[in-house]
Amino acid sequence: MSGTYPITMGDRGRLVVPREVRERHGLHAGSSLLLVETARGLVVATREQAKRLVREDLTGASLVEELISERRREAAEDDR
Repeated sequence: MSGTYPITMGDRGRLVVPREVRERHGLHAGSSLLLVETARGLVVATREQAKRLVREDLTGASLVEELISERRREAAEDDR
């Protein structure tokens, strides 16, 4: 289901999404896509796919919980 597809930027910056990818994801003329520039590169996704990617990136321990755990470890080391 996943793969790498070579594409070429055409006239006026237009990109052509390969037919099999369009069919698999239900894309048609006028479908809205997001181009996201990240530190790791460019990502093209539908809005729903982008939301899912962000949610997946945010799952896991919260920053507050990580900080509290780190401080508790440091305090335990200081007590020794």
